Amino acid sequence: MRLRHIEVIQAILQTSHLGTAAELLQLSVAEVEAILRDAESQLGFMLFASVRGRLQATREARELQPAITAVYDAFDPVQRLADSLRQYQAPPLRVIGTPPLAQRLLPQSIAALRRRFPDTPCNLASQGTRDMVRSLLLRECDLGLSLHDPDHADIHCTALAQGKLQLLAPHGWLQPKQKYMALQDLAGQAMVGLEGQDPLSVTLDSKLQNLRPAPVIHTRVQTHQMMRSMVEAGEGLAIVDPFTALGARDSGLDVCPLSPPIPVTLYALTRSGSAPSATLAALLETLTEKAEAMLAG
Repeated sequence: MRLRHIEVIQAILQTSHLGTAAELLQLSVAEVEAILRDAESQLGFMLFASVRGRLQATREARELQPAITAVYDAFDPVQRLADSLRQYQAPPLRVIGTPPLAQRLLPQSIAALRRRFPDTPCNLASQGTRDMVRSLLLRECDLGLSLHDPDHADIHCTALAQGKLQLLAPHGWLQPKQKYMALQDLAGQAMVGLEGQDPLSVTLDSKLQNLRPAPVIHTRVQTHQMMRSMVEAGEGLAIVDPFTALGARDSGLDVCPLSPPIPVTLYALTRSGSAPSATLAALLETLTEKAEAMLAG
């Protein structure tokens, strides 16, 4: 369990009511309910049952209560210290990007933001989109950067920039000055595949498997950066997002978009209904400018 889970469970144990617990935690009822369901899902059992309009702790919750209370009480000194430090320091800007975006776009954008907000602390991390959504809902981060829309009711998704999937090939594999690669010309080629079920990889796999003969894929990896490394090692061709493809020519690879093009959109993910701070708004502007410049280049 996470600290957010413990806060919600403790609040419900104290109030026996979702609405009152939400007021205590300064969250919406929907947020409290979502955090509670997430905790129960991770634990594998129910913590509360509804009895005559109130939430009654289950036997398992009652057994957990002493340990939860101890953790909650131990957190109080940390909270008091954080409150005392708040007057000297702005709250940190917490940003999570998927691996392709955390590799280059996010660091360059934060460096540019630092010139405008020199004293704002930043916490940066890299996660897949599914974990990123969970972190947003648990208020463990303020902004997520992803290459697909998670289509979640409590997540607001804003398109910042758009690019195209890129083919990576060993040096000299493409014809001189070749501007694009027709998708059907990949039939039967040795390629590196991508594990996972995100919409981008599913769409691409479907297109490749419809080729005759289908590409030969002996190796599948978890990230686009690993795909690029496999191409550099001579394992075959790969199709990656445009951010992973940045700088590939400098490292000796051939790069070109596909035809017909397969678009890729950079999305900013935030909690629905949350107003961005001045720092976050400035970061979104910087991310858009940096992404557009990178994709244009």
